[in-house]
Amino acid sequence: MRHLVMRLSQATTLLIGVSLLSFVFLQMSPGDYFQEMRLNPQVSQATVERMRAQYGPDKPILVRYGRWLVSAAHGEFGVSLAYGVPVGPLLWARARNTLLLTVSATFLSWAIAIVLGVLCAIAPQSSFDRCCSVASSFLLAIPELLLCLALLAIVVRTGWLPSGGTSTVQRGEQAATSLQQTRDLVSHLVLPVTALVLGTLPALLLHVRNSLVEVLDLPFVHAAAGHGLSQFTILWRYALPAAANALISLFGLSLGSLLSLSLVTEVIMSWPGLGPLLLEAALTRDVDVVIGAVTVSAVFLVCGMALGDILLYASDPRIRTERLA
Repeated sequence: MRHLVMRLSQATTLLIGVSLLSFVFLQMSPGDYFQEMRLNPQVSQATVERMRAQYGPDKPILVRYGRWLVSAAHGEFGVSLAYGVPVGPLLWARARNTLLLTVSATFLSWAIAIVLGVLCAIAPQSSFDRCCSVASSFLLAIPELLLCLALLAIVVRTGWLPSGGTSTVQRGEQAATSLQQTRDLVSHLVLPVTALVLGTLPALLLHVRNSLVEVLDLPFVHAAAGHGLSQFTILWRYALPAAANALISLFGLSLGSLLSLSLVTEVIMSWPGLGPLLLEAALTRDVDVVIGAVTVSAVFLVCGMALGDILLYASDPRIRTERLA
């Protein structure tokens, strides 16, 4: 319970710090939403001044940030100047899409990395191991932006998959509703998930492979082999549990890079997640939307790190012993 309270206090402090720094940096940047409105000839100056008086962008930073915190506590996260509605509903719809994309890519990348890493570790320096090393080095050398653009160009030219959005089936249609909508969603999900998996898989594969190679060379593994245990038993009962701590720690760290990569992928692949919303809000100086999107992304990262801590706590009895002591 003490550890849980400490983690919750750290997460709360981190989220407040992220939102406060985002708020301060946005206020320090030149220009604001109302200066952009003045450039629109269809908006009168009286309308601009009335909106400035309503939203109060000239008030002190701490006053505006305190007002935003109160709004965030009610789940609204301020008001979007561009949409004229609370930010919360805008964020939740986009956050679900980002969460679906990130969870799918995380599951697939780790599943593939563990399978390929095991096959490489049991036969190091084999042809398969060298092919995986070359392919991983090649993918690591390609920038994520270029990788996303290449995949998008292939899909646009071939027409094999949808190149944007989440669905083409109308939700009001009758008989084909649930099954067709699911298949349609999966078909739209394939392209961005593939980009994320190819962007994160090489590093995960190399870490899994190297961790298992080190564990398989330890004395207790040689002792187990000397007692006549099969390679399968040694691998899944002894080697993988021994390498689990390093991989679980890597899982928590990989979520940060995967989340940042997913925001870029969403913009390029036209996936309606937090990435396009954050970019649009940053370009239009929609402050509350930017702060809300950044804060929600930080919440995802904190939850991922907490999940890694829970898995590490459950897998390593030494950590439980230290904390009980």
